[in-house]
Amino acid sequence: MSYHQWGAQDLANRRRTVLARVEARPGVVLEDVQSGFVGEILRTEKSGGMHVMILEDRRGKRRTFPLGFGFHHEGSPVEMVAALEQAAAPQRTASGSVRVAGERARTARASRIWVEGKHDAELVEKVWGDDLRVEGIVVEPLHGVDDLAGAVRDFAPSTGRRLGILVDHLLPGTKEARIAEKAMAVPGAARNVLIVGHPYVDVWQAVKPRALGLDAWPVIPRGEDWKTGILSRLGWPHSTQADTANGWKRILGGVSTYADLEPSLLARVEEVIDFLTAPVTGT
Repeated sequence: MSYHQWGAQDLANRRRTVLARVEARPGVVLEDVQSGFVGEILRTEKSGGMHVMILEDRRGKRRTFPLGFGFHHEGSPVEMVAALEQAAAPQRTASGSVRVAGERARTARASRIWVEGKHDAELVEKVWGDDLRVEGIVVEPLHGVDDLAGAVRDFAPSTGRRLGILVDHLLPGTKEARIAEKAMAVPGAARNVLIVGHPYVDVWQAVKPRALGLDAWPVIPRGEDWKTGILSRLGWPHSTQADTANGWKRILGGVSTYADLEPSLLARVEEVIDFLTAPVTGT
């Protein structure tokens, strides 16, 4: 059947039926009725002021056709039309939450997230910073938790003035567990303080090794400084504090989203954020 014969039949039938309209998307297989060419749409583009499709047959031969009538799809005549624009996927923050367009940072709450050190704070900021600004929550490094109970006492937690604390290497029976237990005994802490932790010696380990192109983190023997040992085994400079700082920058640079962090850290940080943003009653 020639193109002109098919087109005449089509025009005669259009009063009785409307042809199916098929969007010209990559992967759609069509037959050009006039030439008999059968191919898969590779792409569409504008040419000479009109939309055209580039089709490729099973031998790799390509031809260009204008959109419109004159095609069969799955054995039936169709009208090829330009693909509708896809709805834009919602933008996400690094933590995976939906970014709210035009949302301004909220005035800081009295509540705080405390983390052990600068590196912990920088990691939390990089992944959850957008969410925390919307919630008005500030992250503060403690620079150690040896006197956590004293710090909590000075903070004076109460309703609307809550603390979420993230502690490294918080495992049953450890020094960190005893420190956390003592801090939770401070007046006002039972209802207004949440202490959580991850199992790692240092927050560096909460970054997935593959984010740095590694199969696994090196194992550092007891008694050896952990960060120095890591840098040394990775073949990075490790003699000075500046070397340690630069090593952390390289590690942090490998983190783009929550997917680059271990689930054990993700869950704990999300738990703290939920605790601090949940409605509270009482004192």
